[in-house]
Amino acid sequence: MKSTSTKSRTPHLILSLILSLSLWGLMALGKASSQAGVDAMTGATKQFLDTLSPAQAGKARIGFDDGERANWAYVPKDRRGVPLKDLNVSQRAMVHNILKSVLSENGHRKVENIISLEAVLFALEGAEHRDVELYYFSIFGDPGVKASWGWRFEGHHLSLNVTVANGKILATAPNFWGANPAEVRKGSKAKLGFRTLKDEEDYARDLLGSMNSEQKEKVIFEDKAFRDVVTKAQPEIERMELVGIAFEDLKGKQQKMLWKLIHVYLDNMRPEVARARLERIQEEGESAIVFGWAGSEKRGEGHYYRVQGPSFLIEYDNVQGGANHIHSVWRDFEGDFGRDLLKEHYSDGHVD
Repeated sequence: MKSTSTKSRTPHLILSLILSLSLWGLMALGKASSQAGVDAMTGATKQFLDTLSPAQAGKARIGFDDGERANWAYVPKDRRGVPLKDLNVSQRAMVHNILKSVLSENGHRKVENIISLEAVLFALEGAEHRDVELYYFSIFGDPGVKASWGWRFEGHHLSLNVTVANGKILATAPNFWGANPAEVRKGSKAKLGFRTLKDEEDYARDLLGSMNSEQKEKVIFEDKAFRDVVTKAQPEIERMELVGIAFEDLKGKQQKMLWKLIHVYLDNMRPEVARARLERIQEEGESAIVFGWAGSEKRGEGHYYRVQGPSFLIEYDNVQGGANHIHSVWRDFEGDFGRDLLKEHYSDGHVD
């Protein structure tokens, strides 16, 4: 009997070993692909810097410890950095190659669409600050060495912040995505009806619409929507009050819908970058995630939502411009601008 029992356990032991080795292999592959992505980004950034004139470099290059690195914004205004307006066609293409080294194809397409809306606004308003060339690229520190450095691509309704530590660690928060108009209703026949951040609204609405009255009592925490994301462009944020409905109070299909919404934001990044962020959320436990809604349930009326977990916050609002003006952002409570990773980097005895 003992012999039979041992034989019956053997296939399970082998299967367990195979699964463990497979998981280890996938993790190793993920780390390798992530490192390859950082290396590609570093190389592309160095190549871009080599093309800059002294005047351009003077605008683009900023010290890593300069307070400007956390001085982000999403309103139309002058910024420190080199604007697209000052770059030639080849240099602009290089900037987009750097963006593509971190962003997914879909994420990069959103960048292009958000920028294109400035032309729609110019047609409607004629204001000089509505300019598709007023997006700025800034490089903090010295890429290519085993030190801390990063970059920012920013303009109206767009702020992408990337940080590297020791040439290996990648952080991508905060990242902000906006759209005005959220749906093009006039000013451009070519883009009429186009919705730049469609999924950010529709997937949240689908989830809300699937809830029964008891669930809606929990999820809707304010009758009136906030006019903007609550955290705005603060350089550092704290965990917010947990409001809304907990993941465990959603039904199985609804839980999948919430994950689908979270992936809208995760999947702005390349798979290896999104994977690292997803693994952290999964380690913390999906039961800790809360989804909250404020404002009207009706399409075309002001609304706001947030998704919050132990380490991250997603905020979205669509109130301004007759509820046709979206702001959305991903923040990391400890990891904005790579603060947590840099702290770990320095605590290990590294001196840049």
